[in-house]
Parts: sequence; C-alpha cells; structure tokens
Amino acid sequence: MHVLIAYDIPEDKRRTKIHKALKSYGQWMQFSLFECNLTDVEYAKLRARLSKMIKPEQDSVRFYFLCACCQAKVERIGGVQVRDESIFFV
Repeated sequence: MHVLIAYDIPEDKRRTKIHKALKSYGQWMQFSLFECNLTDVEYAKLRARLSKMIKPEQDSVRFYFLCACCQAKVERIGGVQVRDESIFFV
C-alpha cells in the first residue's frame, strides 16, 4: 500500500525521533512528509512504533492511503526525485 505520512510535532527532539523512524520505512519528501510503500505488517509495526513515541495531546501524525489509480495521478514540480522502488539491481 502506498501511504503519505504527515506529522506535526512541536518538540525538536521528538520530531527528530519520528523523522528517523520514518526514514527506515519510506522516502522523505518535504519537511514533515514521507511517502512509503508498506505491507500490512510494516504499516502495523510503524503505527505502533509511532504511537509509543508521540504525545497525543501535543502531536499529530496522519496517514493518507493512495490507491494505485490515485498514485498514478500524483504530479510533481521540482523537489526530490521519487525513488522507483519497483526496480531492483542484481
């Protein structure tokens, strides 16, 4: 599943921890936005991990799921080139 993960974490130390956790699951696109291709198991593990790291009364993490049709409609102007994770080199 293709997921956009956006977060709003006011504390620098906690925000850095969230960022580092997300880097192991997807590609950092903008300051508080990651694109991730996750299996159901990876999503469950990531969500549980983030739930333990945040302070719900102060922080916000949002997950936006894109179907294949919607994913194909994403347009980009400038910024980081998206990695094509469907290509593997041997």
